[in-house]
Amino acid sequence: MQIGAVKSTHAYWDPAHPVLEILRARRESGSLPGQRTDGATVALAVEGGGMRGVISAAMLSQLEDYGFKNAFDVVYGCSAGGINGAYFLAGETWYPLSIYYDDLTNRQFVDFSRALRGQPILNLAYSFDHIMERVKPLDYEAVLRSPIALAVPITDVDALRTVVLREFASRHDLKAALRASAWLPIAVPGTFATPDGRRAVDGGVLTALPFRLAVGDGCTHVLSLSTRPMGPAGAGLNLMHRYTFLHLERMRRGLGAGYLAAIRQKHRDQDWLRRMRTAPAAGGPYVLDLAPLPWMPELKRHELNQGRLLHHARMAYGIAFCATEGRPTELMRQGGIRAMPRLRVVDSANGAPGRDAGSAARSTVRSDGI
Repeated sequence: MQIGAVKSTHAYWDPAHPVLEILRARRESGSLPGQRTDGATVALAVEGGGMRGVISAAMLSQLEDYGFKNAFDVVYGCSAGGINGAYFLAGETWYPLSIYYDDLTNRQFVDFSRALRGQPILNLAYSFDHIMERVKPLDYEAVLRSPIALAVPITDVDALRTVVLREFASRHDLKAALRASAWLPIAVPGTFATPDGRRAVDGGVLTALPFRLAVGDGCTHVLSLSTRPMGPAGAGLNLMHRYTFLHLERMRRGLGAGYLAAIRQKHRDQDWLRRMRTAPAAGGPYVLDLAPLPWMPELKRHELNQGRLLHHARMAYGIAFCATEGRPTELMRQGGIRAMPRLRVVDSANGAPGRDAGSAARSTVRSDGI
């Protein structure tokens, strides 16, 4: 990747960024996956980060609401990012977005005291087998039928490499891939056994940011959705990084070293993404990373406060709106643009949205004086 010079501008991104331009062009032309004529491959790279996934989920909701879903050819994401991407392909994204602030804000899902009893901090069975099956079901069959590919990276523990799973043969295989990609070291002990016999953990262990996988696969344009605020790239290693290193080294010699290398690469990538927002690399690949704005507070990975989660979702929806619709982000800070969630009736018998209950549960944007 070539790093270009940053333009002199006060914008957080170039409003005429090549990624935004091709998304708008495809929306206006009605371009459909598998029927392209523009010669481009446009990817969506979705970051998770535990409960910070509410941010990328809200951005996906905006992309769906404003007609950009069919502008993409492939979606990359692991852990919360992969789950968000799957719900995005299944449709009606605002409804499952509410999982974060309605269904995961309890100690059934995350409880640090369980570690003292030798139990997982994260209860993946609760999220995958209860919430995603019964409360707000993920339509796995719709994801499998989607003409937009879903690429789910996992970490192959024994091979010491990132493996991108795609072209799933069944609902079972897709669910297993998403679960493997969410097997967060330390929070969930041991490894996940994939259907093909791999020992797997979270796909972000050796490749921290999913946009890199899209670029590596030859995608020409990548919209990256990040969940930490924009700002200076990270530097150095903290105590948690070093503790994780030791944990992973015990699991498989070399895995911890690979993890630390991925953290250092992430810091370089963050700096590159910052530059690419306002100075896209000449000739591509074109990558635009959207993230919470510098003045916005960072959401904790394990946040359980419903109000804060919903607040961050609303801000994230507004960021994606400003980017795709060409509106100045200053209006968000001034209160001129606000994302307003609508209510929806859910059939308690099967967990499905009520078809006769009025307007859909999605966010709209109120623009005052625009």
